[in-house]
Amino acid sequence: MDHQSSRGLQQFKEHVGLKFQLYNSLFTSLPFHRIEKTGILLSLLLNNCEEGYKKKRSPSQIIDDFFQRYTAAGDEREKIDMLFRFVQYVERQVVLFDALEDAAYREVHDINGTGTLKHLESEVLQRGAEKELEEKLKDFSIRLVLTAHPTQFYPGSVLGIITDLARAVMENNSHQINSYLQQLGKTPFFKKQKPTPYDEAVSLVWYLENIFYNAAGRIISFLKEQFPHVVQDNNPVITMGFWPGGDRDGNPNVNAETTLKVADLLRTSLIKAYYLDVRRLKRRLTFKGIDTLLADLETKLYNNLFIPGHKTDVTRQEILDTLLKCREILIYQHNSLFLQFLNNLINKVHVFGLHFASLDIRQESTVHNRVMEAVAEKEGLLPKNYAGLSAEEKMEALLNASGKTNPELYEDALIKDALMIPDAVRNVQLANGEMGCHRYIISQCNSALNVLEVYGLFLLNGWKKEELKVDVVPLFETIDDLQAADSIMKTLYENPEYRAHLKRRNDCQTIMVGFSDGTKDGGYLMANWSIYKAKEELTRISREYGIDVIFFDGRGGPPARGGGKTHKFYASMGKNISNKEIQLTIQGQTVSSNFGTIDSARFNIEQLLNAGITNDLFAPKEKGLDAEAEKLITELAEEGMKSYFSLKEHPLFLPYLQHISPLKFYSETNIGSRPAKRGSSARLQLKDLRAIPFVGAWSQLKQNVPGYYGVGTALQALDQRGKFAEVKKLYQSSTFFKALLDNCEMAMKKSFFPLTAHLSDHPKYGEIWNMIFKEYELTIRYIFKLSDRNELMADYPVDQMSIQMRERIILPVTTIQQYAMARIQEMEEGRVKSDLKEALERLVTRCSFGIINAGRNSA
Repeated sequence: MDHQSSRGLQQFKEHVGLKFQLYNSLFTSLPFHRIEKTGILLSLLLNNCEEGYKKKRSPSQIIDDFFQRYTAAGDEREKIDMLFRFVQYVERQVVLFDALEDAAYREVHDINGTGTLKHLESEVLQRGAEKELEEKLKDFSIRLVLTAHPTQFYPGSVLGIITDLARAVMENNSHQINSYLQQLGKTPFFKKQKPTPYDEAVSLVWYLENIFYNAAGRIISFLKEQFPHVVQDNNPVITMGFWPGGDRDGNPNVNAETTLKVADLLRTSLIKAYYLDVRRLKRRLTFKGIDTLLADLETKLYNNLFIPGHKTDVTRQEILDTLLKCREILIYQHNSLFLQFLNNLINKVHVFGLHFASLDIRQESTVHNRVMEAVAEKEGLLPKNYAGLSAEEKMEALLNASGKTNPELYEDALIKDALMIPDAVRNVQLANGEMGCHRYIISQCNSALNVLEVYGLFLLNGWKKEELKVDVVPLFETIDDLQAADSIMKTLYENPEYRAHLKRRNDCQTIMVGFSDGTKDGGYLMANWSIYKAKEELTRISREYGIDVIFFDGRGGPPARGGGKTHKFYASMGKNISNKEIQLTIQGQTVSSNFGTIDSARFNIEQLLNAGITNDLFAPKEKGLDAEAEKLITELAEEGMKSYFSLKEHPLFLPYLQHISPLKFYSETNIGSRPAKRGSSARLQLKDLRAIPFVGAWSQLKQNVPGYYGVGTALQALDQRGKFAEVKKLYQSSTFFKALLDNCEMAMKKSFFPLTAHLSDHPKYGEIWNMIFKEYELTIRYIFKLSDRNELMADYPVDQMSIQMRERIILPVTTIQQYAMARIQEMEEGRVKSDLKEALERLVTRCSFGIINAGRNSA
């Protein structure tokens, strides 16, 4: 263990571990029913769980034994009520742990160490690479795209308490800590109704206003102070994206009205932030010539916020011109007094404009075909026989389309909304600027026609080709789609009309790749490797046609969905993969765990910036994977996929997940506005199941299959072929391959098979449980053989301890959830008669909150 890891671990033990024990005792005063007894009984239940699993007992046996030994509860309803109280208690313990980790962030992490901008500064100066840095930052940037994907269960009120609690902990204010813990006890976690897409937007705008606004401003100010000429005004280096209100894929609750309402929310929230900053500046810059300029700007911002009809009365350039004029006066007439505060606001305006975050539109590919067929049939703006045309003929018709559809002619809400999107985009751009909404993402894209359907959609709704300020972004997700991506883009690049569109868009093409569905489709190794290879091929072919390709990564929180140590992947890409920008989705628990405070947000944004910059500036020319390494990983990926397919194609694979995990209760949690699966079929099919509930169900089951399954078998296969020494050499030399297996270790560290070990001899599900457990043990054995370690995540001791503590806190809840599901199954099979099924179902759903929230350190 290196010095920094050792120091970080010591700080974690002191500032998180010890303080958790101390403040946890304050929970006895929480305003729960019989709280003192609940706290004491919960500690007994935890002990019973730990001892019971050592003795290979099932969750049902552990819970029954607990009630018999430690309580007088005889009535079933009374027992369920007590279990509910345990779950509520643990939920709040998790919140306390989150707050303690947030409070200790600066102590635990080396915020000036490796991967930070301070470290980059020293490297640049040491190597005399200022010119190279300036050249790199002419067009390099990162874009963090906030999505409302439902992987976190905290309502906004609880997130606010976490923030305040963390601050009170930092200040050692025991009175406030006690008050906030009491507030926590009275604050509901469960939402009786699903949030609307607008509700989701409001929740995420909180992070924009309170975290990213300040963190981004500080980062750009640091860069400009240390390297005054490297950040260009036309390239802000950091940009934000936003999906709530624009992401329609499988979400019938999003429409054009939602899009406009969310865009207005983003603009209004930003103007409010500018207004408050201008008011703060006025208190310092009270100098002649500046005071009147700031007063006029304050009035203009105020009018835009509070007076109807002033929505487009102020522009980004007007705000900048005023601030730059103030800057000139301050420098030449007032000795640059308080200049840093003024510069900080100017930097924020460069980053956020009037849009705050770019609102992306996203829709699934098959919707557009329906729309085009409907338009051809009803309005004649496309050939009447459009539905019967070949793909090439359809593309030709779409490229020559023009006119203006009438959305009111269509009864189908999906078609009507799709036809209203182009006007909505135009209106957002008028109010918020072009960056307010300039991308249309096509999920499940599998042909060039899918891309041109969106291009045609805008031409059919009043946009002229020469004025189309919209980037069409294909999203490749499945293994087959990723492998076909280069030929799809080649078709588009060779199309004169689409090539002309790209020329008008600065010869740039953004391509999105999705990790989640790839993992669900082909397993952990093949999903990651297919994306790497697709990026290589797409970079090659784009360069061949003179296109700058930008990759947008759809990454989730857990490793199974592309999360984990993401900056390490970006630092390892090498020269064969375009590094013009780093773009990725930030969602669910990743938002609060990596970007929940200004300190953590700044640290993690700097890690991404550093990774992208050093990958070009300081990476050796041979960095990346050579032909032998690629061949080796291809073998591993193919073996891993074969192993995963043997599990996925098992006839009981989905029934096992449905009956043993809380999958079927996922939609009852009311944490997201989007349905848990695509389509309306009552019968569940894997292709319809969304990646989030798929991965989330395995996570709550503590088996985490998508994060490692097939890795052990793949390593064993190459070992048997006499290639293990080559694999070990690759592990030691390739950052990409090591990061891949590091994330795999995280997935396994969060697994706990004793929870379900009683299924090993189950008459129906025993075979599939044993398949999973065997692969888990095999993978651990080979990871240890590869790393010469004897524990998972040994290279990340702080994360390792955090996971251990979180998993221990949550152990009673995972046990309760499995107990409740077992009872429900008994009732459904008619073995037990009871009217308590509904209460047990609510208990299962409620357990999901604590289990998922406890796993927030997944990235």
